[in-house]
Amino acid sequence: MTLKEYLKHNILVTDGAMGTYFSTMAGTQTTISELANLESPSIIQGIHRAYIEAGAQLIRTNTFSANTLTLDKSRRDIGIIIKKGFEIAQSASKEQEVFIAADIGPVPEMKGNKALDRNFIRNEYIFIVDTFLDLGAENFVFETFSSTDYIGEITGYIKSKNPHAFILVQFALNAEGYTRKGISAKRIQSQIKKIPYIDGYGFNCGIGPAHLYKIIKNLDFSKDIVSALPNSGYPVVINERTVYTHNPGYFADKSMDLKNLGIKIIGGCCGTSPTHIKRISELLITEPITRPPMPKIFQETKPLPVAEPNTFRNKVESGKFVIAAELDPPFSANLDRIIGGARELRDGGVDIITVADSPMARPRTDSIMVASKIKRETGIDAMPHICCRDKNIIALKSSLLGAYMEDIRNLLIITGDPIPSPERNDIKSVFNLNSMKLMEMIDEMNQDLFAYDPYFFAGAVNLNAYNKDVEWRRLKQKARAGAGFFLTQPIYTDDAIEYLKGANGEKDIRILAGIMPPVSYKNAMFLNNEVPGIDIPRNLIDRFSPDMSRREGEDIGVEIAVALIDKIKDYVSGIYFIAPFNRTGMITKIIRESLD
Repeated sequence: MTLKEYLKHNILVTDGAMGTYFSTMAGTQTTISELANLESPSIIQGIHRAYIEAGAQLIRTNTFSANTLTLDKSRRDIGIIIKKGFEIAQSASKEQEVFIAADIGPVPEMKGNKALDRNFIRNEYIFIVDTFLDLGAENFVFETFSSTDYIGEITGYIKSKNPHAFILVQFALNAEGYTRKGISAKRIQSQIKKIPYIDGYGFNCGIGPAHLYKIIKNLDFSKDIVSALPNSGYPVVINERTVYTHNPGYFADKSMDLKNLGIKIIGGCCGTSPTHIKRISELLITEPITRPPMPKIFQETKPLPVAEPNTFRNKVESGKFVIAAELDPPFSANLDRIIGGARELRDGGVDIITVADSPMARPRTDSIMVASKIKRETGIDAMPHICCRDKNIIALKSSLLGAYMEDIRNLLIITGDPIPSPERNDIKSVFNLNSMKLMEMIDEMNQDLFAYDPYFFAGAVNLNAYNKDVEWRRLKQKARAGAGFFLTQPIYTDDAIEYLKGANGEKDIRILAGIMPPVSYKNAMFLNNEVPGIDIPRNLIDRFSPDMSRREGEDIGVEIAVALIDKIKDYVSGIYFIAPFNRTGMITKIIRESLD
């Protein structure tokens, strides 16, 4: 009997946790158990047998983390670990009517601070799948995923090799019902239903059974094969060990609630043990499958409030020429100067104020806080920069929720300047995401959390880069990730201007050209030599002299900016001014002389 045939008339009970239970059995703190396929195979076999004896009709191979990135092993070594894991599962289930599933976890998309090439990740999945197919695997469980990226092409590949393979794909949710990438359970379900190669889908890890019940009770899956493999609950740390509450009775009771929603595959994830699975199996015997399902509780839907128009977005998307101006937040909590500058820029014709996020990796007042205050006190739209350097995904999501609450609707998404080398022993970069991944996360949140009034966000592009074609390809990737427009690094060279002219034919790409007027010889030399992404030609630097007065230096800077704008303005959607040292008077003067 195939797994799909079994599910037509039965509830399928799976095994429970491997990693956390292995940690308990082996007396170790690590939950990465895959190396034990080679080093302690008897422990892994014993765990499989314990779950089978508890009533599990499906066991997953001990291969969840078996990829070259997580285990930092060669493909040859990973192939051996997968092969041994499959053989141990076969040996443990010998002479038992038990299904074996090839267990595959997500391949990391980052290595250190660097995003990995999509083809590399895809080929890693293909290698893992091919290894299992060569071993004769017929059932596949992809689990703890946070998006459907790669799922369609990998499951399609499996079906092309074995059309009869059974494929279950599971996603990890948080207590609010979102994956690590900010995708809701409802959207996951919608995306999965568009992939024809998947036989079943569901949710595992992240939360306990009560939270999972609360999240999925309103999903319509009456015709689907759906799984629920929650954690036993939330862990606590005791003596530097992560410990889950031992609650098999409660867990089994809540699993029956899940079953009564129509769940066809039930088991456990982190913190569960054979005792949990045994209690589920016992309750399934006493609670017939024919028990009528519990009524679903549908929340009363209320009409969404009418969103205030995003005037800046409307202006950009209508094709009108826009003006943005960047102000650096202060190193202190005194915002008087930046508020005054914002008022001056507003009155001078600027459409939106952008606020940098601790530029040059030097701590300044939070960009979202400053942008919110500017908008409240001056009435002009404000756009905080959001960088990935200092916050993990949890903090980034919290910041986005807070900004939204403060009526911020426009963002600039950047990766962020690196921490200076001398400070890296004391200050650590986060880079949980890069700018493109953060854009994808916001785009997902826009389709759910912020659907009625979504964020409009920009990306950055450096046309001073040596290989401008590579930079332009990245720009297009960011556009696909949801970026609605782009701000360039300050432009000074004819080379960058000519490239912009050539790119002008792509009407779907909206560019705001960066203009940053130097204010002195010293300033021009510093920008050219010490600020990444800025290239000032020598002939412009030589227009300044070291002994110029401040007024003379500013006048030269204004002249340079006006001349640059005259060359650029017919080929861009707007201008993005970076006010040097927050000298807003220079910016308003440039606007009067070049754009009025």
